[in-house]
Amino acid sequence: MAVPDFQTLMLPVLRGYADGVLRPSTEVRTLVGQQLQLTTADLEEMLPSARQTRFANRVAWAHSYLKQAKLIESERRGVFRITARGEAVLQSGVDHVDIAYLTQYPEFQEFRNRTSEQAGDGATAASSMGNVAGASPRAAGSPSLTPDEQIRAGYALQRAGLAAQVLDRVKQASPAFFESLVVRLLVAMGYGGSEEDAARVVGRSGDGGIDGIIKEDRLGFDSIYVQAKRWENTVGRPTIQQFAGALQGHRARKGAVITTASFTRDAVEYAATLQTTIVLIDGEQLADLMIEFGIGVTEVEVVRLKRIDEDYFGEE
Repeated sequence: MAVPDFQTLMLPVLRGYADGVLRPSTEVRTLVGQQLQLTTADLEEMLPSARQTRFANRVAWAHSYLKQAKLIESERRGVFRITARGEAVLQSGVDHVDIAYLTQYPEFQEFRNRTSEQAGDGATAASSMGNVAGASPRAAGSPSLTPDEQIRAGYALQRAGLAAQVLDRVKQASPAFFESLVVRLLVAMGYGGSEEDAARVVGRSGDGGIDGIIKEDRLGFDSIYVQAKRWENTVGRPTIQQFAGALQGHRARKGAVITTASFTRDAVEYAATLQTTIVLIDGEQLADLMIEFGIGVTEVEVVRLKRIDEDYFGEE
């Protein structure tokens, strides 16, 4: 099974402290994982940051919310015990504990009100982005996600919408502008030396489907042959075959076909069988690369996620 969301983990975590013993949260985390019969792959799945597992992160958030509702308490770092209120919850026989359940406690309501004021209209903005590029508006604001997961989901929605806008603008541009865009992107990615050097070679050939030749590195130890297709229709196998033939005629080993459209399966499979390396970059990948390397986009705001530095507060 997949790692449950942090709300689903609240009751199992609370039950982990049912005996009233003060114990480390890591011990309860292990116990919960065993009780839920999570696989090794589930337990080892990492967050995008690659600094923490998804399971550990969600268990930590479950602890945080239970503590805000005064169902568990902590005397020192990473060590918890159940409170009288928490024991009463278990004795009541409830079959789930989630945010809606915790709102019955005034301390938790105060916590939620405080965090809502700090967040402002962020949740509303993230939800509204779901209307962009066909994304689900519920993803970023889903209560089943931890707060940091909601931020990442909101970012994913925003990036998907931005990519769609970027690709649309590229398709509207002139062939000359698209050629210039390809030059700038390749240089930003580390190819072609300077933009001036790259501009001399890209767009001048027109030989057998080759639109240009660009240095692989600043010193020009190898070259990459480029074909740029500002198309609406898909790029099929015949186009790739023609390009491959042109590369052989030049005894070239590397090529790239960059298009605003997409490639047929036959084209992709054919490119994969060639001894010559031909990289296919479709419209979606093109937009992602433009965003990644800052071509046609500008940075508006940087959000850095931070967490408590437990070592700083350690007094042991």
